[in-house]
Amino acid sequence: MIVYGRNVLEEVLKSHHLVRKVYLRADERNKPSSLVEKLKKANFPFTFVSSRKLAELCGEEKNQGVVIDLEFKYADESEIKGDLVVLLDHINDPHNLGAIARTAVAAGAGAIVIPKDRSVDVTPSAVKVSAGALLRIPVVKVTNLPRTIDNLKEKGYWIYGADMEGTSIYEEDFQPPVGLVFGNEGEGLSRLVKQKCDQLIAIPMYSDIDSLNVSVSAGIIMFEIARKIRRVE
Repeated sequence: MIVYGRNVLEEVLKSHHLVRKVYLRADERNKPSSLVEKLKKANFPFTFVSSRKLAELCGEEKNQGVVIDLEFKYADESEIKGDLVVLLDHINDPHNLGAIARTAVAAGAGAIVIPKDRSVDVTPSAVKVSAGALLRIPVVKVTNLPRTIDNLKEKGYWIYGADMEGTSIYEEDFQPPVGLVFGNEGEGLSRLVKQKCDQLIAIPMYSDIDSLNVSVSAGIIMFEIARKIRRVE
């Protein structure tokens, strides 16, 4: 996978993904660079190339002089852990995946779960939107999301589904560990996934707008849950 940008590289340095090579703009060669020192310390292979070559590699001229060729690997279901896990029920837009992933990392989520079929994959676009944070959190791709929900329940997770008909998030006293499911941008939670949820929750609206973009909803809900399960006031 080809990703780019200085913020993305900073996140790559914190991740566990294998880096094949980092490409830096040629003018980095002749000036003191903390970035180069970090690459040397991390033992990442790197080289200096022209701005034109960088643009050819990533398809974007605005790349901040940094392009990274890395091997992205999905995590195994056994790696799901933490007091908050985010499950995405057929999210299709890579921008939503990236935004949700960045929020999930900020909120201290332990993993993101996506289904194998009819769902967005981790793409360079999603990584860019997340400013690289998508590389810091385990992303688990599963063949059967309802079955994974059952497995989490057996581990003690209480599964909440975000749905307009649910209980207000401000009325719910969340107790960890929590599994939080967000549905498709247009259709919401699928029927079987909704049935598997222990409880449905919603963000109360104070006007005639009846819904928010899924990444916006995810941010509001995740931080309300994080505040309550960690008792941060």
